[in-house]
Amino acid sequence: MKLRSVEEILPKTRVVLKMDLDLPITNGMIEDNSRLIKSIPTIKLLLAKECRIAIIGKLGRPEGHDQRLSLRPIYVELMSLLEPNGENLIESVFVEEVGDRDKIDQALADNQIVFLENLRFWKGEESNDADFLGGLVEVCQFFVNDALAVSHRKERSNMLFKNLPGFYGIAFVEEVDKISKAIDNPERPLVILLGGAKEDKLSYLPDLEKIADYVLIGGKLPRLRPTGYDGQSKIIWAKLRGDGLDLSDDDIGKFKEIISSSKTVIWAGAMGRYEDVNCRKGTEEIARTVAGVAGYKIIAGGDTGASIVNLGLGDKIDFICSGGGVMLEYLTKRTLPAWE
Repeated sequence: MKLRSVEEILPKTRVVLKMDLDLPITNGMIEDNSRLIKSIPTIKLLLAKECRIAIIGKLGRPEGHDQRLSLRPIYVELMSLLEPNGENLIESVFVEEVGDRDKIDQALADNQIVFLENLRFWKGEESNDADFLGGLVEVCQFFVNDALAVSHRKERSNMLFKNLPGFYGIAFVEEVDKISKAIDNPERPLVILLGGAKEDKLSYLPDLEKIADYVLIGGKLPRLRPTGYDGQSKIIWAKLRGDGLDLSDDDIGKFKEIISSSKTVIWAGAMGRYEDVNCRKGTEEIARTVAGVAGYKIIAGGDTGASIVNLGLGDKIDFICSGGGVMLEYLTKRTLPAWE
């Protein structure tokens, strides 16, 4: 897939930049800012072109204007990353009224970065209302998407390429290229591991069967197995240990044997209830085995990535994708709503 890079944006223009702003926050403290860090190169490129940037994104699933899910702390964190020594060289402002055309227009005239409030505070975002963000579209010339993790959703902010010339951020383009490498001409055997607790992953099974030599299924998914669904012999469902919260020792042995003989591994979702330290054995055993594979390895999903990082195996993985859902969508459909 050849996407138009942000590098092609004309200088001294106004740009809407969508970022992945859904950071983990506990008691007002940001636990992981890596989603911001990955978009820093795109922001710096636009600033070097003397562009004015309107940053948009979402956090959580608020019911209306829930200030506990305001993006203001994330705005502060982003500016601290852009200005690590507090230089205040970048003119910026936080704007709460995403529908106020004139306010956004003036903010862009006065500032290099305008950071807008959580789009999910308004129903128009998730319902993909064509009128939502109309004022923002009017005062900007280009749209840049650098939020691959949420690009499988038909939300209004993903569809702005229909209203403005669309481009894609540096991180976005790199991630799509790395996922493509796993399916364009993969070395075989190709093994796909599905885990976690989201039942919608099972809807991808018929298409994954066409791609993979083996599909190994753990996490909560074996307990959600559709009645009578066996798939082909290449699909292997974990039997799980007695309480159903992790792989059994037999599962671990069988999965490790298949993974060890693979040349390409794609893994989305933990193999057990990873947030419980007593249910991590399966995920950690599989993580070590995946890291030891000589071929191309992609993983996705928060707990999957956490297991790799916690074990100090991050440098053994070719690519850690920002989202499991978007990876499976692209693997099976070869397109995303974010570019259609």
